[in-house]
Amino acid sequence: MTTPTATPTALPATPAAAGPTALPAAAGPTATGGPAVHLRGLRRVFGARAVLGGVDLSIARGEFVALLGASGTGKTTLLRILGALDKADAGTVLVPPVRTVVFQEPRLVPSKRVLANVTVGLPRGAATRETGLRALAEVGLEKHAGSWPATLSGGEAQRVALARALVREPQLLLLDEPFAALDALTRLRMQDLVGDLVRRHRPAVLLVTHDVEEAVRLADRVAVLREGRLVRDERVTVGHPRDPADPAFADLRRRLLADLGVH
Repeated sequence: MTTPTATPTALPATPAAAGPTALPAAAGPTATGGPAVHLRGLRRVFGARAVLGGVDLSIARGEFVALLGASGTGKTTLLRILGALDKADAGTVLVPPVRTVVFQEPRLVPSKRVLANVTVGLPRGAATRETGLRALAEVGLEKHAGSWPATLSGGEAQRVALARALVREPQLLLLDEPFAALDALTRLRMQDLVGDLVRRHRPAVLLVTHDVEEAVRLADRVAVLREGRLVRDERVTVGHPRDPADPAFADLRRRLLADLGVH
């Protein structure tokens, strides 16, 4: 899905706000020298429980951040707020005007062929068709443009979902455990594909994942959310290509697992 607006956007921080509010370009997160994402004191409360209890996070343009946390710690809630699928109860939330989300499930339209799924919601015409075909070529599925979603494997369907997100040239790409339903080998291939596409397109990226090794393998920074607050936000200094056998990789993995309560 995509959330286009004309200018950088401040999402509503109170229940009274009905929708996104456009900011002057100089004040928004895509202004020169500013981050793509800027969160300060973000709170989201469900009943008596503060799922997000005051989160501060910034993501630079072109930066890849992985967000780790146990189930129920608010990872997906934070991502949904950034994607305008949920609202903040308090705090500052500044995001770029064009954002797309890739979910754990591909969420393809069964009655539309692959190319139509990639370009769904975009203006019809030859230019859109060519853009969609280029996006499919980037994910290695140009020969499946006329296929039905039911004929695709799980990995292929998720590649279509990725092409659908990138065809909109997002300034912020939100990935909500997009590899969780894939087998181990397909998962590794998809990680490599995403890493390559992100380096080419250079959106800001937030990846929500339970997989510590995946986070270290892909991200520029890894943050850990626990009890509604960030307990770690660390730059990954392991060199590329990142090998789990590298002592620096293993050391960071140990620290992150300890943050998650795994020893």
